[in-house]
Amino acid sequence: MKKITGFLLASLAFSHPVWADFTPRTAIEALPQGHDLALIITDPASGKTVFSQRAEQLQAPASTQKLLTALAAKLYLGNDFRFTTRVEQQGQDLIFRFSGDPTLSRNDLAAILKQLKTKGIRRITGNIYLNGSQFTGYEQAPGWPWDSLGVCYSAPSSSITLEHNCVQAALYSDQSLGQITRLHIPSHQPITATSLAKVVSKSQQQVEFCTLELQTRPGNHYQLSGCLPQRDKPLPLNFAVVDTEAYVRSVLQLELERAGISLKGDIIRNDTSHGEVLVTHHSEKLPALLQVMLEDSDNLIADNLAKTLGQRYYEQPGSFRNGTEAIKAIIGEHTGIDLSLAVLADGSGLSRDNRIMASDMMKVITYIYQHDDNLGLMKDLPVAGLTGTLRYRQSVRQEPIKQHLAAKSGSLYGTFNLVGVMTSKSGKPFLVVQFVTNYLPPEKPDNAPAVDSEITQFERKLYTELYNAF
Repeated sequence: MKKITGFLLASLAFSHPVWADFTPRTAIEALPQGHDLALIITDPASGKTVFSQRAEQLQAPASTQKLLTALAAKLYLGNDFRFTTRVEQQGQDLIFRFSGDPTLSRNDLAAILKQLKTKGIRRITGNIYLNGSQFTGYEQAPGWPWDSLGVCYSAPSSSITLEHNCVQAALYSDQSLGQITRLHIPSHQPITATSLAKVVSKSQQQVEFCTLELQTRPGNHYQLSGCLPQRDKPLPLNFAVVDTEAYVRSVLQLELERAGISLKGDIIRNDTSHGEVLVTHHSEKLPALLQVMLEDSDNLIADNLAKTLGQRYYEQPGSFRNGTEAIKAIIGEHTGIDLSLAVLADGSGLSRDNRIMASDMMKVITYIYQHDDNLGLMKDLPVAGLTGTLRYRQSVRQEPIKQHLAAKSGSLYGTFNLVGVMTSKSGKPFLVVQFVTNYLPPEKPDNAPAVDSEITQFERKLYTELYNAF
């Protein structure tokens, strides 16, 4: 991937004439009726627009919005930033001060308790206080789909975070038709779950319009209903922790017992508690966090970074509201990019309320590309056919697109987006912002010939044509 340095962002003007020799009409015609496409392709060396369509229309960015979060974090927090979890002591009480570390694991918690034990703490006669004052407000952003709050890509953004706020499980449907599926939860996980979903055939599922549904209840209880087609292997499940405070309290009680530390008092939430620091645990530094966030499209890292930006920038507990405002303010102050027309509800792009113009997203990816020597974000973008969310994306995993497209993907219901850089066969890089919304092709009958989906055809044609055109 060739980089052009020293290029001024101001020279990227969308009033430049569009190159007349590249018009991806064949690709666009592959999309179904009713779709909405915003597409910009630019030449970063000259600042000219190769192709532009509906660039000034607000669209749902989905997870491409993580590029904004990553840029703001790099500009404001810096490479040395790490989430920090501390254990403090005040009299007979211990305080666990959480920072929203999305990577804090149960093993980390066990290691913290081991350090406490080496300091002579084997019996806690007071209480343990959980301090989550770093963040405030909603743990799920406005616009998050209500029907997916129980799955791990919607894990709540909380300052009190452990094990990615996610629990793995397995659902078995290898029984006879009509029987109830069997649900397995690891014994060390302090949640309860039941399944009322029945085992059906594929034809039964279609006739009965039946799907697998998940409902959550207070106290981290989960109930599955509906149906699941008969299958030999278990279906892996990932439950998002609903009550983060209750989950951490239960896990901490179990880990205290394992560590041989007795607790006479209770484990209580108290955001005003403070004391003398006994043990400190750090996450990895920001570049490692951003690599996971961009390659794997990790929502929790993005949302907890956004809230941290709000906390640091405005010097108050972080929230979705001040976090997204901080992202826009930081980018504006450091790059000159005006995002005042963008609507941001979270840091991950999961919210259906998010909106941004393709022209503004092009300014963002252009800045990231042209300042890669300092930012180092381009290497974290998924590469077609090789890494991250583009490793198995059907439309781009084969030659000639394979390894020549590096882009952040973004998907929501009816939305398929890509933002990144495509390198042509001559080695010339082109920046691309692809926002496809209202993609709702009609369902195909079971006996229809097996063909690639419309979005797969569109992307394969678009990036193959761009590769071969220059």
